[in-house]
Amino acid sequence: MVSFVNLISGKWAIPILYRLMVIDGPIRFSELQRAVAPIAQKELTRQLRQFEQCGLVTRQVFPQVPPRVEYQITPLGKTLRPTLDSLADWMRGHAP
Repeated sequence: MVSFVNLISGKWAIPILYRLMVIDGPIRFSELQRAVAPIAQKELTRQLRQFEQCGLVTRQVFPQVPPRVEYQITPLGKTLRPTLDSLADWMRGHAP
């Protein structure tokens, strides 16, 4: 199991999770990539897979051409909201 610190320590982890929380519904991969731009496709895929393995995000693949994949924050993922909010508050209060 990945530790919480390792899970959110990446440059893109918090922006991805926070965007999924704000949207609070399914979002296509390409839309999510635009929402957290300028993240690379490879990095977004890596982060989402890690979140999915930890149960923070669900992934649904639709069998069509071109393939459509949607991601959504899980109830477990939503429990991180207070923690991320308090980190954001701390950053605002202590930023130079």
